[in-house]
Amino acid sequence: MSEAPHGAPIKTPGQLIAAVIAGFAVPIVIIILLAYYVDNTTRTGAGTDELSTQQVAARIAPIAQVSVHDANAPRVYKTGEQVYQAVCAACHASGAAGAPKFGNSGDWAPRISQGFDTLVKTALAGKGAMPPRGGTSPDDYSDYEISRAIVYMANHGGANFQDPPQPAPAAAQGASAAAGAAPASGADAAANAQAAAAAAAIAAIGKTASAAPAAGGAGQSADASQAGKALYQQVCQACHAAGVLGAPKFGNKDDWAPRLKDPMDKVYDYALHGKGQMPPKGGSSASDADVKAAVDYMVSAAK
Repeated sequence: MSEAPHGAPIKTPGQLIAAVIAGFAVPIVIIILLAYYVDNTTRTGAGTDELSTQQVAARIAPIAQVSVHDANAPRVYKTGEQVYQAVCAACHASGAAGAPKFGNSGDWAPRISQGFDTLVKTALAGKGAMPPRGGTSPDDYSDYEISRAIVYMANHGGANFQDPPQPAPAAAQGASAAAGAAPASGADAAANAQAAAAAAAIAAIGKTASAAPAAGGAGQSADASQAGKALYQQVCQACHAAGVLGAPKFGNKDDWAPRLKDPMDKVYDYALHGKGQMPPKGGSSASDADVKAAVDYMVSAAK
């Protein structure tokens, strides 16, 4: 028997050239793939910037930071739109949880018909799913700023409310001075808060008594209801809106019930001649008729 002849695998010059190229190319491709694999294992993900200067600084930043404010600096009140964007838009922009949708006149019409004072009272006290003050605190947004937000939303829903009068600077300074006298806790803190509110109310009374003209007068409209409301907004709300200095709080039935046990003539007499901390006519120069109209306005809101 004779063995079969063995042929060489490379028989043509083209095969030789291909073999030489493959001999160099294949190892190079393998080396590149291995290098890419090794390098890829050290990566934490595409686009990761956890080792950047900003991210490192954020991780090592202290938890608490001190923010210093000048207690004597005049307060800059936020506009109604700013309060709406920061607080109210979370529900009112989409109408979530039954909130009247911003700009929807159909949602706002029943609320607007109740009047501006009722809307403000509802916003401050809360209603349904809405927490008092929209979940904020008086330190975050004052009653005045919340009232401006109500005007902003209601007017975009078809109302024509005017912005409430801005609190007198003296009132804000009086409140700051009383509140910053000394740190306290518990009952002392509550007493200091009441003292601050009382100082603000006293300052506001002095301001309205000297600057605000009488709500009525010879040239005023005969509409007693409007005259009473105007006088309340100019003078009486300095104490009655928040119930400071022992004043019965506006719209609070429990505060007004003991007063209303007396005849209305006696209630008028208290308003005209003063009682306790309240000066005669609230410190204003309003006419007797307008003072009585303001009393009627407050009493009607408490019934």
